[in-house]
Amino acid sequence: METSILMVCLGNICRSPLAEGILKSKLPSSHFHVDSAGTAGFHIGKSPDHRSIKVAANHGIDISHQQARAFQTVDFNRFDRIYVMDRNNLKNVISLAQTAKDRERVSLILENEEVPDPYYGEESDFEMVFDLLNNACEKIKSDLINP
Repeated sequence: METSILMVCLGNICRSPLAEGILKSKLPSSHFHVDSAGTAGFHIGKSPDHRSIKVAANHGIDISHQQARAFQTVDFNRFDRIYVMDRNNLKNVISLAQTAKDRERVSLILENEEVPDPYYGEESDFEMVFDLLNNACEKIKSDLINP
């Protein structure tokens, strides 16, 4: 049985594509499906931010093929776990939940902290976000493989 995981940020071009790429690099694709989406439709169909692509590539991960898409209510049925990057995205995703089970699928990726949006920052901000997400994805991997 395949476990499906969705990473969600605002525009689906900075944080969630990195989270998707990082987690995919840690889990066997034969047992896990990882995707990402945004709560806003600003960048639908676009590639990740060039700085996210560069930071991922610096760590041996290729996210250049990803395309931004918007989070949809149907995602609650398609994904077992939904990780959001910050409280605003958490609120936006939870507001679309139709059942308690939908809400239970959603959590902050850093548990009690937010992943800062590096969009208006420097490349070093993207590197810091990569490190935060890499640590979070390592914990997710551990939880999934050794429950």
